[in-house]
Amino acid sequence: MTDPNNATPWYRRIGPGLITACVVIGPGSIMTSSKIGANDGYAMLWVVVVSVGFMMLFTTLGAKLGVVASQAPGDLIRAKAGKWLAVLVGVGVFFISAAFQSGNNIGVAAAFEAFIDSKPIVTGLVVAFNLLAISFLFVFKNIYTLLEKLMTLFVALMLVCFAVNLVRLRPDPVALASGFVPSLGTSGEMLPILGLIGTTFVITAAFYQAYLVRQKGWSLANLGNGLVDARVGSVIMFLITVMLMSTAAAGLYTGNPVQLTNPVAVAESLETTFGPMAKIIFCLGLFSAAYSSFLVNSMIGGFMAADGLGLGSDPRDRGPRIMTTVALLTGMSVGVATLMFNFNRTPTIIAAQAATVIAAPLVAGVLLWLTSSRDVMGAQVNRPGTIAFGMLGLLMLIAMAGKTAIVDLPARVNKYLHPVPVEQAAGHEAARSMSNPS
Repeated sequence: MTDPNNATPWYRRIGPGLITACVVIGPGSIMTSSKIGANDGYAMLWVVVVSVGFMMLFTTLGAKLGVVASQAPGDLIRAKAGKWLAVLVGVGVFFISAAFQSGNNIGVAAAFEAFIDSKPIVTGLVVAFNLLAISFLFVFKNIYTLLEKLMTLFVALMLVCFAVNLVRLRPDPVALASGFVPSLGTSGEMLPILGLIGTTFVITAAFYQAYLVRQKGWSLANLGNGLVDARVGSVIMFLITVMLMSTAAAGLYTGNPVQLTNPVAVAESLETTFGPMAKIIFCLGLFSAAYSSFLVNSMIGGFMAADGLGLGSDPRDRGPRIMTTVALLTGMSVGVATLMFNFNRTPTIIAAQAATVIAAPLVAGVLLWLTSSRDVMGAQVNRPGTIAFGMLGLLMLIAMAGKTAIVDLPARVNKYLHPVPVEQAAGHEAARSMSNPS
């Protein structure tokens, strides 16, 4: 079918893709990109191309499913496979979103803590922003329109802030370009590569694109808009991630290991060399990334859980709003406990990673299956090339799930059950410093 809006400028044919970009670029993505840039320089930039390529494919599949299918994803899954699979997908995504929501709260707090030396004030601001997010759900009738405008603002802030810092650092263009040639970087290990892909190739956000295009009101007649939108959103993810890695590479890379414990440490490291404005600009971008991810992540969990449980998928339905509120309050509770009482949130991270091992490959497989079903997609069913590339992406997610199950989870559980005393940890750090002089 011909898209009646082909003559519309591309910048008026986007929206859902911007929202998806916002949830991908969060505190975890900033931290991972910065650490890799600080420790491997520009060498891992090629991984961004690979991960964004997979993200673009699955986001496009999500957009196609949303505009072509006559039913919400949860209803389609129930009709084709039964209630059990719809519940498993919805509840799995909810646990991932709710558990990782605490990290988004900590990210928002970190941006404030860089300038406000008062835990009660910072905690109060975090609570206020949670209450503001909840009010969006119940006060505004058209939550999608508000969300799109907010995310457009946040994307603009991120692009400007991270671009300004990068330009100020004057990266080496030849070294930057060489980073797009595949290599294993300074460490020669695969784990950093899988970690970077894991924070960029966010399959739950790609699936949620099916809900966003429906909320925007797009149908089969707007398929062209949906495809343009998904690609523009993916390009934005690519640009921001490349800027973050290149900023750390230009400002922090020395060839020796760099210890970065949180995103604010990146800002403070930049401030040491390039002055206070570098810290201010970076933290403004950090806040934009954290709060935008904070909002959309909770909606992904809430809406997909409600849909999977048969409680509705429309923003006007009570089920999605209530489940989103539960996700927000769960993340806020853990975040506030961490800020005020130094609560160890390792158990929530372990729970989220455990859920990811199962849910991420499952969500990818279901999305690929639905969009490859002719009874669902009709003439827009996946072609063999798309299926082949999608299967490659699915295998990538299975590999990351394996890394999480075999490497990350045991390490976190062991560290939680057998914490290293502070004095011993300090001794290890001193030994590393002596063996790796700057």
